[in-house]
Amino acid sequence: MLQPRRPFRSSFWLKFGLDLGLVAVADVLLFLHAPGSSLGLLALIVVAALLVARRDIVRDRRARIAVFASLAFGLVLIDRPGLLALVLFGLAGGIAILSARVRSGEGAWNWSQRLIVHTAIALVGPLLDLIKLGRLKRRRGRRSTLALLGLLIMPVIGGGIFLALFSAANPLISDALARLALPPLSVETILRGLFWLMVATTTWGVLRPRWKRPLVPLPTRATGRPSPGLTTSITWSLIVFNAVFALQNGLDLAFLWSGAPLPGDMGLADYAHRGAWPLIVTTLLAGLFVLVALQPGSDTARRPGVRLLVIVWVAQNMLLVASSLLRTADYIEAYALTRFRIAAMIWMVLVGIGLLLIGWRMLADRSAHWLINANVAITLGVLAVISVVDLGAVAAAWNVRHAREVGGRGVDLDLGYLHSLGEPALVSLVELERAPHTPAGLRDRAAAVRRQIVTDIDWRQNDWHSWRWRTARRMERIQVLSRDRPLAVPLPGERDWAGRLKPPPPPPAPPVTLPRPEPAYAPLTLPAGG
Repeated sequence: MLQPRRPFRSSFWLKFGLDLGLVAVADVLLFLHAPGSSLGLLALIVVAALLVARRDIVRDRRARIAVFASLAFGLVLIDRPGLLALVLFGLAGGIAILSARVRSGEGAWNWSQRLIVHTAIALVGPLLDLIKLGRLKRRRGRRSTLALLGLLIMPVIGGGIFLALFSAANPLISDALARLALPPLSVETILRGLFWLMVATTTWGVLRPRWKRPLVPLPTRATGRPSPGLTTSITWSLIVFNAVFALQNGLDLAFLWSGAPLPGDMGLADYAHRGAWPLIVTTLLAGLFVLVALQPGSDTARRPGVRLLVIVWVAQNMLLVASSLLRTADYIEAYALTRFRIAAMIWMVLVGIGLLLIGWRMLADRSAHWLINANVAITLGVLAVISVVDLGAVAAAWNVRHAREVGGRGVDLDLGYLHSLGEPALVSLVELERAPHTPAGLRDRAAAVRRQIVTDIDWRQNDWHSWRWRTARRMERIQVLSRDRPLAVPLPGERDWAGRLKPPPPPPAPPVTLPRPEPAYAPLTLPAGG
């Protein structure tokens, strides 16, 4: 009587076939090519393979939401391939993989552990499955590997003999066998093998995840009644901290917010630049103090006086964060906007929100899991927006609009920085060229930088592997802007990184002819007839 086939075997070989297919697709789309929209196409194919291999995903609500999120980030990778979108795609995919067998209600703390363990175990997942497959064969009484090799000796040797005879009799077979050869052991072959191994291991972890790993619980501390000395120390600390913060906020209100002149030779840009990051560190330390010293439900946290001091201190910290943002904005106004400064301002906003959540956790008696979940949700939402928005294009547009040469209140335009941005600055450079008040010299430099960026883009867009959808839309935008009037052709000559014409090399110096030295002694002349 035939025994029913266990689900492991059928699902295993289905996933094995899908894994081989994904390796083949990745080789065609990505190997030895710059990542383009093909990276997003591969991401969507991986999601499709996951749905084929794991049909239980569609029955779980969390898994369905995570699948939709991974599809969204796959579309982002098609539009704008980048590391952040790829990481968020992997995060959404990991949640979709594990959700079907994870109980509901787990927070970000447990999920982070599951994702880390899943990623670590996936590196050796194929080896673990081979071991498991071998154990199943031994348990079912299958023949050993040596026995199977013994059974193959006669078919292999006999088939080889007959194939050799047919090769001697048929030139078509002999020619085909002569063309069969292993690929040469070159650098490309080694890199291809390593690429296949990396893709196979990664996709196998997607198709066959690991379950039931022990989780580390969130550290908790007993909230018994503290000693009167500790309560008094915390209260005095809050009074001192509020006084020191009031001094700093008062100086910011007097000079930074009101615009009053600073004493001495200190400028507003120097005052703003020196204080932004130390103030953010101060805010982080304040949040850490509230988080550690004032546990929700403790006797100290319930005292009305302490709660009032915490509310005032959190409000002062929020004013400190606002002052840090204003300092950064003043510094940008005095110098220029960069991607790093945009990211810094976003980080400051996240710090302020985190501090508010810490204060609210104490006042509303929320758990640590609630605090972590809220911070993670807000951070992931911000990162999702950043993965779509090109911060480089935002910085380039702001710098062009506020450049001093075109009547803005900013500094002179740094075309070298726009050149370093590359493609994100392309549309802004074209708008600068077409602006009516752009000086002729700046227009020529902008045209030179724009032409260099377009040259770098063309080679990538001409290859379908590295073609990018957002780049194609930018090029279409440039064509629309130049429809009425063609773009300027920069003056001929070699340019530096900022588009300036390099001075011609100096002419070669004429050869120097040294006078023939006089002899140090008179030549000896012999008398005639001597």
